[in-house]
Amino acid sequence: METPAKSSSLLVVISAPSGGGKTTLCQKLLETEATMTRVITCTTRAPREGEKDGVDYYFFDADQFLKRVQAGHFLEHATVYGNSYGTLKSEVLGKLRSGRDVLLNIDVQGAAAIQAQAEHEDELKRALVTIFLTPESLSELERRLNKRGTDSAEIIRKRLGVARQELAQWKHFDYLILSRTIEEDLHRARAILEAERMRRNRAVPPSFE
Repeated sequence: METPAKSSSLLVVISAPSGGGKTTLCQKLLETEATMTRVITCTTRAPREGEKDGVDYYFFDADQFLKRVQAGHFLEHATVYGNSYGTLKSEVLGKLRSGRDVLLNIDVQGAAAIQAQAEHEDELKRALVTIFLTPESLSELERRLNKRGTDSAEIIRKRLGVARQELAQWKHFDYLILSRTIEEDLHRARAILEAERMRRNRAVPPSFE
């Protein structure tokens, strides 16, 4: 089998506690980074009105999803509220090999799963950049969750409990962004991407001929 050519593309994983601002940051990165694209993930939940297979998600039934898990097709997968979600390795590698930067918005468990796979696969390891985004304190996170106005006090309490556990994982990421404004978060994230593109193992060397 022919070995794929080395790529300078980035696999950018962004994780944050609920209310940390990662969805907004990811949207802004997709708007401002011309080479960046999102990955279409897989799910066993039913399509919502207007959603299309292969555009919004790949929709599988439970048996199809399980077969892909057993075959090792997923970079990461999880079950949330009875529905399974996963990121296909082929989807990620296909985009990286085409010269696109790939953006994944996933939780800390998903990030850990991808980091573990990257330790054994040079192509993933070379591309992977992990960023943890969080407000500067739990009180600030609580303020944001309350301001959002979408959750009950009980749900917010549960989210903060999960956040405490997630925050302890920040040290396993390449970068930590303390979230302030949308503009500041975006500026810092783009600075990280620019620096990563100039790393020795990704940069195109100069020609002295």
